[in-house]
Amino acid sequence: DGNMERAVDILREKGLSKAAKKADRVAAEGLVTIKTNADNTVAAIVEVNSETDFVAKNQDFKDFVADVAEMVLEADVEALLASNHKEGKALKDVLNDRVATIGEKLDVRRFERIATSGKVAGYIHGGGKIGVVVELATDSNDERVLTLGKDIAMQVAAMNPKYISRDDVDPEYIAHETEVLTQQALNEGKPANIVEKMVVGRLNKELKEVCLVDQVFVKDSELTISKLIAKVAKEVASDISVANMVRYEVGEGIEKREENFAEEVAKQMK
Repeated sequence: DGNMERAVDILREKGLSKAAKKADRVAAEGLVTIKTNADNTVAAIVEVNSETDFVAKNQDFKDFVADVAEMVLEADVEALLASNHKEGKALKDVLNDRVATIGEKLDVRRFERIATSGKVAGYIHGGGKIGVVVELATDSNDERVLTLGKDIAMQVAAMNPKYISRDDVDPEYIAHETEVLTQQALNEGKPANIVEKMVVGRLNKELKEVCLVDQVFVKDSELTISKLIAKVAKEVASDISVANMVRYEVGEGIEKREENFAEEVAKQMK
């Protein structure tokens, strides 16, 4: 009837209805995005999911994910979805608008904000499939520290370490692995008197794979990450250590539903 305000309300109501209908659908695709402030002391990492990879490549979706990351970067947001988006309404309402427009379930799955007196660096792999933020404890403002941070973030993306160093390893993990490796050695028929030494050696080898600083640097096999850090620390004349690492991989932990693409297209055509 020419009432533009009422038309907007109707479209928003339809958006909410569409979002509700899609609530039980699986959204395991999407993007991870990282934003850092100008002096690399604050970083935000977010994962926003969609149902298909097609939507994840859509520019409107990419812009929305970037907006969410900016919102996380600007303040330590406790209730992100209730916070105001730059469009002037709550993020959850903007999200529902995107669901109505795009036609898929979208989900702001997780986010983290890291603020430090040292430096933060990020790395995005595969166009947003994996994102890593690394926090370095240091007093240096040298550009080489940021390069180091990006190299370490790339290492975390590629090798997915469970811990930063052996000091962080859960004692239960050590106990469990020791038990498994001991039984493994006994099953191989090794004499009991040498099993203990074998287990220590195998456990050390395993820890080198799961602890970041013990890993071989992916860009230079002559260096471990701890040696790389020591090398850069010497160059910039400042102590450097890895204080924190956050790694997001799109859809990890979500049980994906297998779809027949041809059937899905036929369904949409009907």
